[in-house]
Amino acid sequence: MAAKRTDMLLKRSAPRIDSRSVEPVHGLEHLRIEWIAILRWLRDSRVEYVLIGPVADAIRGNARAAGPVAIVPAPYRRNLERLARALSSEHARVRTDEEAENPALKLTAEKFAPRTHWELRCGAYDIDVEGGVRAADDGSGAPSYQELLYEAGRFEPEQGLTVEVASPEDIEHFSHLGRTGVAPEIRITRVNQDDAPNGEPSRDSAGDRKPA
Repeated sequence: MAAKRTDMLLKRSAPRIDSRSVEPVHGLEHLRIEWIAILRWLRDSRVEYVLIGPVADAIRGNARAAGPVAIVPAPYRRNLERLARALSSEHARVRTDEEAENPALKLTAEKFAPRTHWELRCGAYDIDVEGGVRAADDGSGAPSYQELLYEAGRFEPEQGLTVEVASPEDIEHFSHLGRTGVAPEIRITRVNQDDAPNGEPSRDSAGDRKPA
């Protein structure tokens, strides 16, 4: 009985996703209101994360980016518990394109284990969660949370709301991984000296560096 009362109090006091009075800062007016509402909710829920995916791309200047908020949460247990509690309070479901909704999930810290990928929907809001710790030999080549954080930049999409945003290289890595299921390949090819003036390396169409 006491446990049930505690659960009710937690649900009652949990922050909610609220898109009212969202005001992007100058220069980031292209950000969608629902994105900022989710980022604000994560802050109020005291969830630590690095932002990846299309919203990170949009904050870094791509005004045409579209898609869900995607995060890599800090992998320590208390943080994952906060994330699980916040998502549960918003009745998070596995996202689907079908009309029938999936049942609400019972999320725990353990469900955000390494190498997991969740595509979730909380009412009208979409959020993807990537496991924050990856083994060096898991084949994804994806950076760990600490590596992401080290290369991330801090942005303020709304006054008083600071967000750690992954580097462009890490954003592209996760994007490629999501599209193909495999890590980007580094292709090394030779080019003629005339094709690379001053002997400087050039890039091919996929963005890989090619030595001259």
